[in-house]
This record gives sequence, structure tokens and C-alpha cells, in this order.
Amino acid sequence: MTIRITWKRAALALAGIVALALAVGWSGAINVAASSGHWPITNWFLHWVMRNSVGTRSALESPRAAADPQGLVSAAGHFAASCAACHGAPGMRPRAVFQAATPPAPDLARTASEWSDRELYWIIDHGVKFSGMPAWPARDRPDEIRRMVAFVRRLPTMTPADYARLTGGVAGIAGAPRFEACAGCHGADGRGRGQGDIPVLGGQHPAYLETALRAYRDGRRSSGVMANAAALLNDADVAALAARFAALPGLEEAPNGRHDAEAERIVTRGLPDRQLPACSSCHAPGKPYPALAGQKPAYLAARIRQMRGDGKKVDARQSQATMPVIARRIPEAMVDRIAKYLGHTSG
Repeated sequence: MTIRITWKRAALALAGIVALALAVGWSGAINVAASSGHWPITNWFLHWVMRNSVGTRSALESPRAAADPQGLVSAAGHFAASCAACHGAPGMRPRAVFQAATPPAPDLARTASEWSDRELYWIIDHGVKFSGMPAWPARDRPDEIRRMVAFVRRLPTMTPADYARLTGGVAGIAGAPRFEACAGCHGADGRGRGQGDIPVLGGQHPAYLETALRAYRDGRRSSGVMANAAALLNDADVAALAARFAALPGLEEAPNGRHDAEAERIVTRGLPDRQLPACSSCHAPGKPYPALAGQKPAYLAARIRQMRGDGKKVDARQSQATMPVIARRIPEAMVDRIAKYLGHTSG
């Protein structure tokens, strides 16, 4: 007997399969307990799909220059505070409660070498569904992701002593005092431990530091690293940290590059033909804005380029959009020169 296949029969068969799947799901027969683990075939299939997806999408979406080894201190501080609990760290085992997940987080000291820089970038940027690996919380900070890629790449050869030096010895330790935890990246002297991506905080206005910390904590200022660091700070913590860091010596009005007349013109007088106000009209002593004189040139240049954003239109009438508008009016050829004029290279 030959059964003739028709569109109607095919549709009924498909509807039956869907109904059966829904019935099994509704019944509760599928065990979703993390304690039960996956069947070996399920575990293989999920990892096979994930690796293929990451390989294809990273080739299409990740930047070719996917790693930046110049900011390992901030990357290490974030890893210690956010990642080590699941993945472990040199000389530190992961916390048992996270290893009881299905799947458990991989030991990056063992598996990082299995991925290319572009693949690591994609995973850190986008996360992985149904694995507990989150996406990077600041969608407009590829610079932070590149630093994390460089740090993860170093893990297979990093010693516990290397890790302790990078984190300052306290970052991510449960119960570490607030100032000491922050000093893991910013340094006990507030000078950012010689890292170009970490600003000098000593000598900054306390009110500005408070405003910045609240903005990171509330999601109004973009940084995956600082948003995580500020997340658990209450208002009293914010005020105390701002006062302590601001009281440290650091920023000083002794910038290099005084011979750069064009940079000096923009800083002191602006460019009226481009509707670009002078930097000093806001960033001067007594103003409620950050002090720039003596800040690290690398940090200043990076901040200007970050504030330009992705080219989307912004409304200059909104207070939070003021600097993006101004930053876009600075000629690209002048960004590094202005930063050098304002900054210094001794920090």
C-alpha cells in the first residue's frame, strides 16, 4: 500500500509534531535542572553550533585590530571584579556556585588559545545565549573590549604574581575597602598607575568626580568597566571616594607643547568660524567641569574621539549632548595636538 503525500497531509503531520512538542513542554517532562547536566550529544551539538556561529560572525563583524595590550591594568581590574568568580584567575579557583552551572564557565587559562583575537572580541562584545556569558554592557566602548581581548590572550601564560601586579593585589577581593578596590586600577596616588587609558584623579574637582561616579552608576555615562565598579556604591561611598581622590596631588597646570600655537589658540580662544568655543571657557579653575590641564594626553584624545560618537544626530540643546557637538567640531588633525598641549607625560 502506497501512501500518497499531499500538501494537506504534510501540513497535518507538521501540526501534529508541533502539538506533540508543545504537549511535552507543557507536561514538565523535560528536566531543566542544572544539576542534571546535558547529554553528551546535546553538549557536543550546542558547543559545535556556538563555535561555528562565533567563527562566522567574528569574521564578518569583529575589527581586524581586535586586541590592545596597552590597557591591561583596567582590563585586569574588570576581570577580577566581574569575571574571575566564574572563570577563575591565575592562582585562584572559580567560585563553586558558578561551576555548578550548566554549562560551567571555561577555564580561560586553558581555552583562550583555542580562539582567535577576533573570536574573543566577538564573544566579549556580544556574549553567548544560554551560557551565562553576558554581552559587554557599554555598546559604544570597543576600546574596552580590545583591552579585555589582550588580557584574556595573556591568561594562559600569566603567573599569580603577574595577576597580582596587574590588579593591584586587591581588585575583586570580596570585602576590599572601597578606596583600596578603586586604587587597584587608579593607584593609591590617583595617577592611574601609568596607564594611558586611566585618568589622573588627584587634584580633580570633588564635585566633578561625584558627578562622574553617579553617571557611571546610573548608566548615563558609558563604560563597562566603570559601570560595574560603581554599581554597588551608595551616595555616601561616592562622596567619600570623590573627596579622597580629589585631595591627592596630581593634576597641575604645566602642560607640554606650549610651542603649538594652533593648539593654544583652540584651547584659549576657540575657532569662531567653526562655532568651536575655547576649551578654557569651561575647563578652568572654579568651573563645574573637569580640569584638563595636566591630564594624560592619551586619555584626553581618546575621550574626545569617544564623545564624537557614531555620527548619529544629537541635539545640542540637551545638556548631555553638549560635548559630543563640541567634540565633532574639533578638526581631527588637532585632537592629539590639543591633548598634548593640555596634558603631560610624566603620569
